[in-house]
Amino acid sequence: MSQLTTVDATFLNAETDTTHAHIAGLGIVDATSSPGGRLSVPAVAGLVRARAHLAARPLRRRLVQVPLNLDHPYWEDDPDFDPERHIFEIGLPAPGTDRQLADVVAMLHEQPLDRSRPLWEMFIIQGLAGGLTAVYAKVHHAAVDGVLAAEALAALLDLSPEPRDLPADETEPSRAPGTAEMLRTGLLKTALHPVRTAMSIARTAPYLDEIPGVSSIPGARLMSSITQNALRRRELPKAPRMNAPPTPFNEPIGRRRAVACGELPLSEIKQIRRALGGSINDIVMALCATALRKWLEKRGDLPEGPLVTAVPVSLRRGAARSDTGNQVTIMATPLATHIPDPADRYVAVRRDMDTAKRRFTGSSGSWVRDISALLPAPLAGAATRLALQAAPTMSLRPINLIISNVPGPQFPLYLCGARVLDYYPLSVITDVTGGLNITVFSYDGRLNIGLVACRDLIPDPSELIDHLVDALDEMKDLTRD
Repeated sequence: MSQLTTVDATFLNAETDTTHAHIAGLGIVDATSSPGGRLSVPAVAGLVRARAHLAARPLRRRLVQVPLNLDHPYWEDDPDFDPERHIFEIGLPAPGTDRQLADVVAMLHEQPLDRSRPLWEMFIIQGLAGGLTAVYAKVHHAAVDGVLAAEALAALLDLSPEPRDLPADETEPSRAPGTAEMLRTGLLKTALHPVRTAMSIARTAPYLDEIPGVSSIPGARLMSSITQNALRRRELPKAPRMNAPPTPFNEPIGRRRAVACGELPLSEIKQIRRALGGSINDIVMALCATALRKWLEKRGDLPEGPLVTAVPVSLRRGAARSDTGNQVTIMATPLATHIPDPADRYVAVRRDMDTAKRRFTGSSGSWVRDISALLPAPLAGAATRLALQAAPTMSLRPINLIISNVPGPQFPLYLCGARVLDYYPLSVITDVTGGLNITVFSYDGRLNIGLVACRDLIPDPSELIDHLVDALDEMKDLTRD
């Protein structure tokens, strides 16, 4: 038996007509090496059926709602689980260009998942130029965080064209509690919720100055300092004052999405790291800063100060159980788009990232979980949606965008015998987090970049991909000076 955590439930509660909280990946595969020379729905469905037990929660478990929404939903194995109900095949019109693929993927990314069955879908997209095939797969963020998504992906992929031997499914089907037990548990949690709220507030108080949006409220930084001293916490680096400036992608988002994908050579990124110092993630952030600066400057919308960026960070440690729900938090940091000199910009990005990481290491990193637990389940859904809808009208802008860098395998993987050439991650946008999300995934010698944007605000995010390529050339020039 497994129940959604408060963070899991927040991803469900955040969904509106314009916001869907699923994450996705777009794989480009060479299906000529697979049996029959192409990927088919029956072949992929058979693979999922044989391996679903290795990633049970995202693949074969469905939601069970508690009556009256008295508590967070439960997960249970779908007794009618059939992978073929989740896998579809579509074709691109000739010649199957990258732009056509991006438009189709954007359309698929706009659609919500069916909550009456396991929260995932997969689309096999035939007809790409060069005889290639695309596989777009999405899963709800309530079911997985980044680590669990990687585990689910690993369950389906192989290290060679030949499928590996896997253990048989010996697990017992998981079932949700009965109605009476769910109601009894929900009533007890509701009665005890004031105590839990007080505990959440106490845990969060020392770190108010690092929470995007909250840190700018008068008195928040003072309260953080007082509670740190009272609790005798070891001295933490001071969180920078961050006020997210207005940008064209920080307006209310619409229903439509735009998608762009690109890649950068990982070997060149590593050369820059060796020459300039810092980490791969520092360089990724600096590349994004340069690309966003060029995009904003071109439109006459470059703010005088830095942007504010949210960087997702996993809280999983070691062999943490996969049934513990989302274990993710947010690390906020300035992004030095306002600095014109490339060398100075990189120095600022490194400094800001180092401060954010040292601050994060010294704090609990659990404020996302604690804030999501402040309201009891019967009120949390309506309150979350109201906050998301009210934020744009009240000009509340805690951050400008999310940038995520996920390390992946540096060797080829195979799906049903077909080699996966590239894998582009695609994530979530909201009114609160901004109408642009940049996610980077390193795979087999490349940094694969996936951009998701509100089409009303950024109709053509591929321009940002071009700016990222130019930004890499600019950083390579710094290594020659």
